[in-house]
Amino acid sequence: MKELVHKYVLANAVRYNGKASLGSVIGLIMSRHPDLKSNIKGLSKEINNSIIKVNSMRPDEQIKELEKIGPELLKEEKKEEKKFLKELPNIKGKVVMRVAPSPSGPLHIGHAYVFGLTYEYIKKYKGTLILRIEDTNPENVYKESYKLIKEDMDWLTNNNVDKFVIQSSRMENYYKYCKVLLKKCYAYVCTCSGDEFREFSKDKKECPCRNLESLDQLKRWEKMFKKYKPGEAVVRIKTDMQHENPAMRDWPAFRINESTHSLTKKKYRVWPLMNFSVAIDDHDLGVTHSIRGKDHMDNEKRQNYLFDYFKWEKPTHLYVGKINFKGFDLSTSETRELIKNKKYLGWNDIRLPFLQAFKRRGYDNKAFLEFSKDMGLNETDKTVEKEDFFKILNFHNKEIIDSKAKRFFFVINPVKILVNNAPKQSIELDLHPDNIKGGRKFKTFEEFYLAKEDYDRINDTKTNRLMDCLNFTKNKSVFNFSSIGYEDYKNSENKGMIMHYLPKSKDLIKFEVLTPDKILKGLAENGIKKLKVNEVIQAERFGFIKLESKGLCYKFVFSHK
Repeated sequence: MKELVHKYVLANAVRYNGKASLGSVIGLIMSRHPDLKSNIKGLSKEINNSIIKVNSMRPDEQIKELEKIGPELLKEEKKEEKKFLKELPNIKGKVVMRVAPSPSGPLHIGHAYVFGLTYEYIKKYKGTLILRIEDTNPENVYKESYKLIKEDMDWLTNNNVDKFVIQSSRMENYYKYCKVLLKKCYAYVCTCSGDEFREFSKDKKECPCRNLESLDQLKRWEKMFKKYKPGEAVVRIKTDMQHENPAMRDWPAFRINESTHSLTKKKYRVWPLMNFSVAIDDHDLGVTHSIRGKDHMDNEKRQNYLFDYFKWEKPTHLYVGKINFKGFDLSTSETRELIKNKKYLGWNDIRLPFLQAFKRRGYDNKAFLEFSKDMGLNETDKTVEKEDFFKILNFHNKEIIDSKAKRFFFVINPVKILVNNAPKQSIELDLHPDNIKGGRKFKTFEEFYLAKEDYDRINDTKTNRLMDCLNFTKNKSVFNFSSIGYEDYKNSENKGMIMHYLPKSKDLIKFEVLTPDKILKGLAENGIKKLKVNEVIQAERFGFIKLESKGLCYKFVFSHK
C-alpha cells in the first residue's frame, strides 16, 4: 500500500501545482483499487504521511520521482478520473429501482450512500426511480418523516423521483394476496405462542396449525381482524421446516398490532411484516433491480418463496457492505429525543449527520453522489472516520462549488488599525478570480479593520501585506506604510503574513456565521447586499458559507474550508 499511495500522491501533486490533497487522492485510489475500501482509515493515514513528504518537495523533484515509480501517470490528463459504475446484471428491458426508507426520521449520510448509488444507476440506464416509504410497523412511524424524506430525496436526485409510494395506503392489496395464499395452502394462520413455535422450529417439526384446511385458515384470518388479540395469531408462509437455516422455517407474514398509526390511525389492526409487503410491492411496482445492505440477503431468500408461489419473475437484488460512519450518531430515535430535549434545534441543526443539515450548510447534492460512486457497489464492509468522511465530501463539494462561489472579505472580531502614511487608493478586486472579473470596489486610506486572529499574529520584525492593497510594518502598536512593491515583498526573506482586511467605511455590513462549534461575528464588505438568500460564497481566508437571511445583520451558515 505504501508504494501505491506514494505514486498517486506524487501524481496528484504534479497535476495540481505541486500540492497534493487528501480527498483527491482517496477518491482516485478507491476508484482504481476498490479492494482498499475496507481500510479507509489505514489508507487515509498512509496518504497523509506521503502528502507531508511530497508537498515538501520541489515540483521538479516530484516529477523526477514520479518518472521513476509511475511514468504512466504522467501521461494522464490534469483532471479527476471519471468514475464508472459497474454494469447491472439481468437487464431485460427498462430498469426500475426503488429506495425504501422507514419513516423513523429524515435521511442521513448512510441513506445518501445507498440511495445516491441507486440514483446514479437510474441515470445510467434512463430508468424509473421509486421512493417507497415502508410504514407497516405503526410503532416506528414518525409522522414528519413522510414530508422530510420526500424533500431529502427530491434534493438528492434533483427532483427525479418518478413515483412516491406509501405502503400503508396499500393495505387492502396485501390482504388480497394473503387470502390467495391461504386458499392455496401456501400460508396458514398460526395460533401457537412464540415459545411453542420456536420449539417446533428447533425440532424441525410442523406446528398443529400448519395443515388445517384452507377454509379453516380463512376463518382464522377473519378472526385476526376482530377476535384474536395481539400475539394470539400470526400468518406464516409455508417454507421448509427442515431448512438448515432456522430463520427460513415458516417465516411470519402478518401480525396483529393495535397501535395507532400516524396516517391510518385505528383503521387497521392486521399489519404485514416487512418481507411480505416488500415482495408484493416489488412485483406490483415492476421493480427490476434494487441496491440494499447485505444484511438483507436472507430476506431475499424469504421473499423468493412468494415469487415462486405466485410464479412471478424475481427482481435482481444487489448488495453493499455496511459502512460504519465512526464518530456519527445516525439513530433517528435518539436524535428525536435530543431534539425534543433542546439539545439540537431541529433536524437541520448543522451538527447533525442528516441531509437536512447538509442542505442548510450549502452542500451540493452532487458531492454526495460522488461520494456514493467512491464507495461503489461492493459487499466489503467499511469504516469511515468522521474526519475522513468530511475530507472526501468537502473535496467533492469544493470541486463543484468553487468555480461559481463569489469571493468576499469577512473580518471576524474586527480590530481597527491606523497605517501611518498609507496612500489614498481606489481598489477593485475580482468577485471570482477566474469567472467574474472586478465588481468589488474599495476606497482605502489609513484606517483598516483586521481580524483579531490575524492582528494577534502580526510579527513586529516582518513586513506584512494587506491583500492586493499595501504593505506595512508594525512596531509595538504603531503601524507604518511600507513602500516596497509586491514583487519585492514576495521575494523578500523578511516577508510576514498576507491578510484580508476591510477599509474603514460607513457601508460595512455586520454579519454572523453559524459554525458547528459557535457563532462568529464581524464585518463584511458592502457587496454582499447583492447576494440572494441561500447563495453560497467564499469568505476569503475562512471558507465557504451560505447566506441564510438578510437584515441589520446578515446571517450565514458555515459549509467547510
